[in-house]
Amino acid sequence: MIRNLLAAAFAFFAVACASAPPAQAQAQASWDGVDRIIVIGDLEGAYEKYLDMLRIAELIDAEGDWTGGATHLVQLGDIPDRGPNSRAIMEHLRRLEPQARRAGGRVHALIGNHEAMNIEGDLRYVHPGEYAAFADRGSRRLQGAYYDRWVAALRRNPPAAGMPVIDEAFRAQWEVEHPLGFVEHRQAWAPNGELGSWVVGHDAVIRINDTLFLHAGLGPAFANVARETMNEAVRDALNGRPDPQYPDITTNEEGPLWYRGLSLNAEDEERANLEAVLAYHGASRVVVGHTKRASTVLPRFDGRVIITDIAVPSGFTDPHAFLIIEGDTLTTVYRGNRVPLRAGTTEERCSYFDAIAAFDAPDSPNARLATRCRTPATTPEPVSPDSAQ
Repeated sequence: MIRNLLAAAFAFFAVACASAPPAQAQAQASWDGVDRIIVIGDLEGAYEKYLDMLRIAELIDAEGDWTGGATHLVQLGDIPDRGPNSRAIMEHLRRLEPQARRAGGRVHALIGNHEAMNIEGDLRYVHPGEYAAFADRGSRRLQGAYYDRWVAALRRNPPAAGMPVIDEAFRAQWEVEHPLGFVEHRQAWAPNGELGSWVVGHDAVIRINDTLFLHAGLGPAFANVARETMNEAVRDALNGRPDPQYPDITTNEEGPLWYRGLSLNAEDEERANLEAVLAYHGASRVVVGHTKRASTVLPRFDGRVIITDIAVPSGFTDPHAFLIIEGDTLTTVYRGNRVPLRAGTTEERCSYFDAIAAFDAPDSPNARLATRCRTPATTPEPVSPDSAQ
């Protein structure tokens, strides 16, 4: 009811975005012969962390311009929500894209479930700072006009429980829920808006060399679907033109924006699906974000699945961890330190966790993970995943 009401009221403002350029579909979803790949997981509005990782990876200079040469930067989605500065991250990535291309590199900003949620109007996890980033001298006027349209839509479609009293208290609460900058935020995230059109112009699934990259994973229903088909279906859905074959691809729990099986399911249970995904896409590994399993880059399935969504438990500082792929060599950067990521055997995996834990306190989650590694329970418990992480 509320989301339908929001859509009806907001239709009045659609004209504000009408002049924005249409999203440009990506014609390429595979790259070969790439010598260096930097992979960054979910950012959740953490602009300073994002910049710090790019500097450590030697991708930008002091002015924030591209210095990565032919490197490919892969950001696995979920730039927005839970933090205040996703607009700054996205604007910087937009600036880097042409710079990287001119140098022979690429910036791949993949579509995650939170990008899709913002475009489709699911605002449960939007940080107040995201709205504040859009507020300016005209915001009070836009807020007032939107309130009038909201009330008009409410009167045309009163809730089943009865029409609320429209008074000063009602408006005050409404303004708490629709703060200054809210209207501009929704304009920017429209499919033809400043941020929405940029997101829709990207991909959800790509392959570079022998590695498949996507935000969440692929369940059995999508294991044998072409990358180009999934990317086009995601773009169509976000543009309000769902593909008849995959109409719910942006919300399907087996789809590329939501599937958690590669990260959460027992390896014996999930192995057949992983094998199918790798075989179909001609890949030797899958790299995902979306699900927090550990406070570092986490290998599963003997390194054939790599999880880059980094958990930061209460009381611990963010390690700014990310992944580097150079040929056959994988490296985790953890608190600014380079740690070889080898996971083909139990001993290699445990040695990796030992090396990571050496940079933390003895009671850290990674220290506990290293201790547990050589027991039958070799993977950590998930760190409080929620339904829209």
